Amino acid sequence: MTQTTSRLLATALSSAMLMGAFTAAHAGQASFVIDAQSGQVLEASNQDELNYPASLTKMMTLYLAFEALHEGRLTWDQKLTMSENAESKEPFKLAIGAGRQVTLREAVESIVVLSANDSAVAIAEQLGGSEQAFATVMTGKARQLGMTNTVFKNPSGLPDPEQVTSARDMATLGVSLMRDFPEEFKLFSMRGFQFRGMKLRGHNNLMYRYDGVDGIKTGYTDASGYNVVTSALKDGRRVVGVVMGEKTASLRDDKMAGLLDSALPSSSTATASTTPGKQPGATMTDMQPRK
Repeated sequence: MTQTTSRLLATALSSAMLMGAFTAAHAGQASFVIDAQSGQVLEASNQDELNYPASLTKMMTLYLAFEALHEGRLTWDQKLTMSENAESKEPFKLAIGAGRQVTLREAVESIVVLSANDSAVAIAEQLGGSEQAFATVMTGKARQLGMTNTVFKNPSGLPDPEQVTSARDMATLGVSLMRDFPEEFKLFSMRGFQFRGMKLRGHNNLMYRYDGVDGIKTGYTDASGYNVVTSALKDGRRVVGVVMGEKTASLRDDKMAGLLDSALPSSSTATASTTPGKQPGATMTDMQPRK
């Protein structure tokens, strides 16, 4: 076990006593917008209430993957084996079959674009040995970053009643990814990617409809409602916004667009006729359910 992993485990274990104090989370509506450069809070509503993160969880999985890359514990071309456990994670996955391999780059891109659960588990098992051990490291890193209300129990965001977070904590994680891994953060602007001959399109429709949005992650489960963390840049101002607990993807996206209108007064939404295929880097195959 590396010194880094040992330190994170110690941090997480020291915070484990907090878990018992948490009340049950729920799909409550919450929002938070922060200026990523100054730290100024621009909007906040129920920002510290506990909610379920759903696939926003994968932001931390990717944070730890990027950290491992910088520390030399992973390489972009490294092969990850899909275990039977990873292969079992429905519904969003690469579905290549247990025992087969993907590169770390393929795993990361599939998480960014498709929110692939099997790829998240493959990264977790490579770095932590198991989902449970990796989740402990995730919680430890959350504490280091100042995410005081967050507990992770798995790397994918699949339902677990003890996996909780808040809108403020998710904004903290978004800003941390941007600050600590600026080059890797650019991957969150991917609107699609090609995987072994297939063109795959992502879930984040705000990148098509709102000028200045360049990521980062959507999420949904029945328990969480529709969540999103969004990064946007306009006229030199960078903001990170969070919306949690909305009833539909459209309501979530509309709520975020309204928040961005307030935070970035000079921005404007794209027209409804915008064609995804004419956006830089977009791919056109859209066989994924809206998330």
